Amino acid sequence: MEKAKKRLELSEEESRCVSRLPVPSHSVGSGLSFYEDFALKGIRVDRVEPGLVVCTFKVPPRLTDRSGKLANGAIANLVDEVGYAVVHVEGLPMSVSVDMSISVMSTAKLNDDLEISSKVLGKKGGYSGTLVLMRNKATGEVIAEGRHSLFGRHPSKL
Repeated sequence: MEKAKKRLELSEEESRCVSRLPVPSHSVGSGLSFYEDFALKGIRVDRVEPGLVVCTFKVPPRLTDRSGKLANGAIANLVDEVGYAVVHVEGLPMSVSVDMSISVMSTAKLNDDLEISSKVLGKKGGYSGTLVLMRNKATGEVIAEGRHSLFGRHPSKL
């Protein structure tokens, strides 16, 4: 445990950098939370079709690790959010993540433009399965592939 604490400890310089980060205040009803502003700011939806969502995302400094690469936690978050977006239906109760598996094949660096696509693999009852593919837009290289299953109690006929 002590090793883990030491590894996660910030240096004085890192601590100063974090303390200088602006934390916008979010009022109730503003539509944005700190999470949305921090983790999802900058994602652009390019295409929406039944069973398909395609987004573009430029890797920002706030989501990179110490080596300047897109952090694995940020990859998981994007798989979760874009995987959910393809099964979300306005006006129905929210689905919840049941399972995610992510294969990271390569890395994305600061300011890389990514294309993130999500498609529905199938639905059975309240369960939905999605496939999320994250690619470097410039090279076409696959950064990560995620499979995401969700559950939601929705009316059987939409």
